[in-house]
Amino acid sequence: MIRHAKISEISDILLITKACAAYMESKGIYQWNEHYPSKEAFLIDVDRNELYVLPENEKIIGTVVISTHMDKEYIPIKWLTANEKNIYIHRLSVHPDFQRKGYAQQLMDFAEEYARQNDFVSVRLDTFSQNKQNQKFYETRGYQKLGDIFFLKQSEYPFHCYELVL
Repeated sequence: MIRHAKISEISDILLITKACAAYMESKGIYQWNEHYPSKEAFLIDVDRNELYVLPENEKIIGTVVISTHMDKEYIPIKWLTANEKNIYIHRLSVHPDFQRKGYAQQLMDFAEEYARQNDFVSVRLDTFSQNKQNQKFYETRGYQKLGDIFFLKQSEYPFHCYELVL
């Protein structure tokens, strides 16, 4: 059952994101690195009550951030809906040992249902332009690609912004 993360779980969460980064790098995808995701980002997520975890047999295997905060990098994007009542998905991760088993789908189902139940008009996110598997994942769910942003501490390549209108 997906639930809010606890501060005491940050070290376990960082192990998951580091494992995901290493797995992506083994596939030639340099999306996450020593700068991102960071302990500081997860501490802010917990403080805002926006970080959720997916436990399996009492072990955390996945995470998702469901935020109402729009990062400044998103400002230039021509979104499909007004910049009100939107949620933003960040740091979706599933430990590589548990990938391709539907857990990312569960996390996104949870986030989208949260948005519907709380009367948000859309779900917004970004994904790395070099991560074709993630792009297919979101496009299959009905997300529309709208434009690109850059996180230069992560990559010289852009990140595609997506939106799902509810």
